[in-house]
Amino acid sequence: MDRNVGLIFKRLFIWSLVLAAQGESPEADAALEKLCRTYWWPLYGFVRRQGYNPEEAQDLTQGFFALLLERRDLNAVRKEKGRLRSYLLSSLKHFLADKWRHAMAVKRGKEQWMIPLEKLRGRERIDVQRSDRLTADQIYERRWALTVLEQVLARLRGEYRSAGNLRFFEQMKKMLMDEPDRPSQAAIASEFEMTENAVKQAFYRFRQGYQALLREEISHTVAIPSDIEDELRHLIAVVRA
Repeated sequence: MDRNVGLIFKRLFIWSLVLAAQGESPEADAALEKLCRTYWWPLYGFVRRQGYNPEEAQDLTQGFFALLLERRDLNAVRKEKGRLRSYLLSSLKHFLADKWRHAMAVKRGKEQWMIPLEKLRGRERIDVQRSDRLTADQIYERRWALTVLEQVLARLRGEYRSAGNLRFFEQMKKMLMDEPDRPSQAAIASEFEMTENAVKQAFYRFRQGYQALLREEISHTVAIPSDIEDELRHLIAVVRA
């Protein structure tokens, strides 16, 4: 295969979420739904930090996505260095600066919610104290990073559930996330009747699978291969900050 042709195919694969979300088709609808569910909470957090109350922020965020769903045109993402994360935040800032879109947002915001409002309110109660210490951009970045990690863990959880290893997944996740009740390898070996070396190898495979899925999730939202590493480094920096 010609090198340039190969590069084009590689870019199309990496750009899959953006490309799939355009046009009218079941595939486009599914891609747009995933895009909305990934970025609704981060963008809502940015709007709230601008001083809007929860109801206003919900309406404005919904209005922004209503416009995105209506236009189905993400070609402008390339202007933001091919990063969907940057493009959506930039677009939201323009949306909020436009008085006409404010009125449109309130009108459209009642039509259809991308995520259940009860879930939204619950997350806000948990996150409000931390958010008070962050700027609007930092809230957006942090919620974006945590949402991506949640989606990756959900996919990995599904794989272990399908294999009948859900209980083992929960223990591996505690080790990966360094949770307070993180079990020792010896404890896991005893619980699952394994050797400690087998647990060590299983955790290595778990971590490799997690990293592969994280890379795949990021790859769907950038335009070129070199952007994947940049986005991964950025995500890690945001989570550690």
